[in-house]
Amino acid sequence: MKVLAIGSGKAPLTDEQKQQYMPAEVPATLKLYLDGKMEQFWFRGDVPGVVFLMNAESVDEAKQTVGTLPLARAGLLSFEYIPVGPLMPLGMLIQGK
Repeated sequence: MKVLAIGSGKAPLTDEQKQQYMPAEVPATLKLYLDGKMEQFWFRGDVPGVVFLMNAESVDEAKQTVGTLPLARAGLLSFEYIPVGPLMPLGMLIQGK
């Protein structure tokens, strides 16, 4: 299943927080991508935060996976999780209904 993990920061990271967390955050995010647990990732354009497209068996698994990231563990990002999937009504077009 696919899960959108939409992360929001309470405020932009300070320079000190960037120095403290980003050296671990970037490799941890890349490892999730290389392990196939995270399919895509973006920075948000509206508020400080990120959006991850996760590959997971459940929303709970996506929560557990994202919860391993340093910024999430530190409470600097909070996440909303939305399960997503194919647009099923499109199947009517190919089934001739």
